Amino acid sequence: MPNPKSNSPNSMGDEEDPESTESRWVFQEDEVPSEIEDFDAADLRHQTVFDSEEEDNAEQRLVRTGPRIDSFDVEALEVPGAQRNDYEDVSVGKGIVLAFQTLGVVFGDVGTSPLYTFSVMFRKAPINGNEDILGALSLVLYTLILIPLVKYVLVVLWANDDGEGGTFALYSLICRNAKVSLLPNQLRSDARISGFRLKVPSAELERSLKIKERLETSVTLKKTLLLLVLAGTSMVIANGVVTPAMSVLSSLNGLKVGVDAIKQDEVVMISVACLVILFSVQKYGTSKMGLVVGPALLIWFCSLASIGLYNLAKYDSSVLRAFNPIHIYYFFARNSTKAWYSLGGCLLCATGSEAMFADLCYFPVRSVQLTFVFLVLPCLLLGYLGQAAYLMENHADAGNAFYSSVPSSAFWPTFLIANIAALIASRAMTTATFSCIKQSAALGCFPRLKIIHTSRKFMGQIYIPVINWFLLAVSLVFVCTISSIDEIGNAYGIAELGVMMMTTVLVTLVMLLIWQIHIIIVLSFAVVFLGLELTFFSSVLWSVTDGSWIILVFAVIMFFIMFVWNYGSKLKYETEVKQKLSMDLMRELGCNLGTIRAPGIGLLYNELVKGIPGIFGHFLTTLPAIHSMIIFVSIKYVPVPMVPQSERFLFRRVCQRSYHIFRCIARYGYKDVRKENHQTFEQLLMESLEKFIRREAQERSLESDGDGDTDSEDEYSGSRVLIGPNGSVYSLGVPLLAEFIDTSAPKFEASTSEEAYPASPKHPVVDAEQSLERELSFIRNAKESGVVYLLGHGDIRARKDSWFMKKLIINYFYSFLRKNCRRGVTNLSVPHSHMMQVGMTYMV
Repeated sequence: MPNPKSNSPNSMGDEEDPESTESRWVFQEDEVPSEIEDFDAADLRHQTVFDSEEEDNAEQRLVRTGPRIDSFDVEALEVPGAQRNDYEDVSVGKGIVLAFQTLGVVFGDVGTSPLYTFSVMFRKAPINGNEDILGALSLVLYTLILIPLVKYVLVVLWANDDGEGGTFALYSLICRNAKVSLLPNQLRSDARISGFRLKVPSAELERSLKIKERLETSVTLKKTLLLLVLAGTSMVIANGVVTPAMSVLSSLNGLKVGVDAIKQDEVVMISVACLVILFSVQKYGTSKMGLVVGPALLIWFCSLASIGLYNLAKYDSSVLRAFNPIHIYYFFARNSTKAWYSLGGCLLCATGSEAMFADLCYFPVRSVQLTFVFLVLPCLLLGYLGQAAYLMENHADAGNAFYSSVPSSAFWPTFLIANIAALIASRAMTTATFSCIKQSAALGCFPRLKIIHTSRKFMGQIYIPVINWFLLAVSLVFVCTISSIDEIGNAYGIAELGVMMMTTVLVTLVMLLIWQIHIIIVLSFAVVFLGLELTFFSSVLWSVTDGSWIILVFAVIMFFIMFVWNYGSKLKYETEVKQKLSMDLMRELGCNLGTIRAPGIGLLYNELVKGIPGIFGHFLTTLPAIHSMIIFVSIKYVPVPMVPQSERFLFRRVCQRSYHIFRCIARYGYKDVRKENHQTFEQLLMESLEKFIRREAQERSLESDGDGDTDSEDEYSGSRVLIGPNGSVYSLGVPLLAEFIDTSAPKFEASTSEEAYPASPKHPVVDAEQSLERELSFIRNAKESGVVYLLGHGDIRARKDSWFMKKLIINYFYSFLRKNCRRGVTNLSVPHSHMMQVGMTYMV
C-alpha cells in the first residue's frame, strides 16, 4: 500500500457519508496518538503550504478507525464519484454486441491453435501407435485446462488494474501498493487520487507489510522487478511479430492439401500479401473491426465443434479416454526424449492466453470469462478430440492434421473461414501489443509515440502507426526467412512462454502484497504454474538453434530500447532534481525575479514535480523579461488507469504571494486520453487555479476567525488528525497560516506587476475579500494578455570521465531515442507563435 500519511494536504471538502459503518485500518506515525479524535464535518479545515522539498520518512503503525468514513478529496476541489467501468450496466443488446467483439478481439489467437498444434507435435515425436495419439491428446487437453482456463481465466484475469490487463498493468498495480518505481517522482498526493483507493487489509496484513517494506528498501529488488517487467513486455512485442507469421502461414498451408500443384514458395508469397492487408486495416480500430470479425469467429468455433463431432462419430470415439491423465505417463514412457521435445508443440494450444489478459482493457472480465468457459473452451476441446479421432485411423496425415481431418465436402468453406480466423488471431495479438506499449510509455519505460484512439466511446481502443508498420516489416522478414512451421512454432513458444513466466511471477507478488491470501494457495500457484512453464521452456530452448533464435534477438533489441529509455529518463530526472534553484536564490532575486515582469502567463513545462527547475534560471538569464505570472507545469503519469477530471490538476504556491508563481501537476493515468487542445487545457487549468485560490482564501478566513478565540501557542500544541476516505491521515496540529504570519520572515518589496497591498484598517474579512478579488482580477488580466508555453528541452550527456558503456548508452542510444520521440506538449497542438523554447544540457 502506498504511504497515506501526509502533513500538508492542499484542500479538502467536508462531506460525510452517514450510512457508512465499516471500520477500517489506516497507517499512522508513531508520534500521533492512537486514539483518533472524531471530528464533525463542520470542523474540517485545511492547510495551504508552499512547495516542499522534504520527505516524511517516519515509522508507521496500524490504527483501526471508528465506524465512520469522511468522504472528502484532498487535492481536488470537488468530491469525486467512484470510478465506473465503461461496460457497467449494459443492456441485453449491448451484451450481445460485446460478446461478438470479445470473440473477434480476445479469442482469435487461442482459437486458431488447432490449425498447427498436432502438426508440430507429431513432427517432433512421430506416431508409433494409437497410444501416442492418446498421450499427445491428453497433454493438449490438460494444457488447455491448466493454462488458459485455470491460470488465466480463473486467476490472472482478476489481477487486472481497474479493468486493464497486461504486464505493465500488473507492474502499475504493484507500484501503487509499494514504492518500487525507480523514477523518483512519487508524491503523497498521488495516493489521494480516487483510483488509488485500495482493498481494506485482511488478517494477513502483517506479511503484506513485511513484503512491502522489503521491496521499498531494496534497490536490487526494485531493479529486478523492473527488469522482469521489461523482459515480459519485450516478449509481448515479440508475440506481435510471430503470431501473424504463424497464424497466416499455417492457415494457408491448407492449399497444399486442397491443390496438389501448390508449393511452399507460393504459400509464402500469398502469406506476405495477406499480412500486408492485415496490418493495413488495423487503423480502423477494434470496435469497427470487432463487429465485423466477431461473427466470423463464431462461425469458426462452431465449425471446429461440428468437425470434431463428425470425426468422433465417424472414426474413433475412444479418444475420449484421453481425459485420463495416465496416458500422459504412457506417452513419455514410450517416447522419452521425443515426448519431451514435443512439449514445445503442445504449448501452442495455449498460445493466445496472454492476449486474453492484455486485451482485457477492451471488455469486462466477466464477459471474457463466460465466453471462454461456455463457448471457446468446449469448441477447442471438440476440435482436438476430432483431429485425434481422425488420426487414429490415418497416421500418415499427422503432418497436416487439421486440414486432413476436414470432410472433403466442407474443405473450401472451412479453408476460407480458417484464413479469416487466422487474420483475426493476428489482429488480437497486435492489439495487445499496442495496449502494452501505451502502458509502458505512460510509466516511463518506452519512448513516446503517436497514439490514435479509434473509438470515441471506449478510451482503451488504440492504434500506434509506427509500431503497426514496424511489426509488419519484421513479420514479413520472419516469414520470408523462416518458412518452416516447426521453426516458427518453436519461436512462437519461446515468446509466449517468456511472457507467461513473467506474468506468473508478478501475479504471485500481487497475491502476497495485495490480495493477501493464504500462503499455501500462493505457493501452490507459483510452484505448479512456474514449474509447468519452465518445463515447456526447457523444451523450446533445446531447439533454439534451428532458426527460432531470431525471435530471441528481436526480444533482446526491444528489451534494450526500453532499458535505455528508462535508464536515461531516470538519470535525467535525478540530474534535474540536483540542479534545482534554491529558495534562498529566489528570495535574493525578489518578487521581480531580478528582471522585468511583463503582463501575461508563462507555462513552463518541466518533468520536476517538486522544487524550482534549473532551466527556469536559464529563462531568466536568456530572456529580457519574464511573465507576470509563472506556472510550472508537470505532465505526470501516475500508476492508476484513469484520473478523474476533478482531480486532474494539483496546485501549490511557489514562494510568497507577491511572486505570482505556482506549481501545477497535471496528472494522467496510463489509460487516460489526452485529446484536449491547448485552449481547452488552458481553460481547465485556469479554472482549477481560481478554485484553488478561492479555497485558499476561504481557509485563511476560517483560520483568522479562530485566532480571536485561541492562543497561537495552543494551536501549535495540538495533535489532531483526520482520516480520509482512502485511509489517509492528515495532521491538523500545526497552525494553518504559519507560513503567512511568521513575523521573522523577510519583507519583500512589492512587485511591479501588481500594486502593493497596504495595511488596511478595515475589518479583516472585508480586507481578505478585497485581497482575493485583486488576485483573481490579476490572474484574469494576465490570462487576457496571453499565455505562452515555455518549453525547456533538457538533454543529458555523459561526463568525460564516465565509463565507456555509459557514454555509449547516454550519448548515442538514449540521445537518438529522445530526438526521435514525440515531445510531451505535442498532444496539446500548441501554435508555434505561443511557444518559446530554451535548451539546456546536463552532464551526468
